[in-house]
Amino acid sequence: MKSQTTVKVLGEFLGTAVLVATVVGSGIMGTALSQDLGVALFINAVSTILVLGVLIFVFLPISGAQFNPAVTMIMALKKEITPALAMTYAAAQIVGGILGAAVANTMFGAPALQISHNARDSYGLLLGEVIATAGLIFIILLTVARGEAAKLSILVPAWIGAAYFFTSSTSFANPAVTIARMFTDSFSGIAPSSVLFFVIAQLLGALLGWAGATLFLTPSTQKETQNV
Repeated sequence: MKSQTTVKVLGEFLGTAVLVATVVGSGIMGTALSQDLGVALFINAVSTILVLGVLIFVFLPISGAQFNPAVTMIMALKKEITPALAMTYAAAQIVGGILGAAVANTMFGAPALQISHNARDSYGLLLGEVIATAGLIFIILLTVARGEAAKLSILVPAWIGAAYFFTSSTSFANPAVTIARMFTDSFSGIAPSSVLFFVIAQLLGALLGWAGATLFLTPSTQKETQNV
């Protein structure tokens, strides 16, 4: 009989795998359908928005639908989950993400695991990751604190979709997805030399998002929002 923890970890593994398969697969499809990078990015963004909404709706009551080590880190720091579960979640998210990239590559006739040559190493891109991840965490924490977690299946995709176009980095905002995208030499890929800096920017953004949410969530504010 499966334990509750096992089901949660499997949810994070599968959810992240499907998320990355969608990001990578839609990126490959977008560039196959159009030479216009704007059109390819639009296809990539819409696919990601839609699958995020579905995945969060399905897995929110199962695992919390985190699919993101930055989110998991903040939940552990807030003592919403134990450090042991947080580390297990993060491992499942990373492995699931790599599997998702491999599946997407294979679907489109490429080697399952490749190494990306797409360098993303400017300061502007890193700032974009800080902003994208900070906004994501800010939205999640405020929404959950108001007792409206069910709305995350709309709000998170909306934020990521917007950030695809207003941030310079196209909003990876997720260390597991970033690591996984290292293994596809396609439109969605990121070179290994850029991964560490992206992850650092994402974790910094997560901490800033937590700090920002805390400013709006004093005990009195939480009480007021819960009574609205």
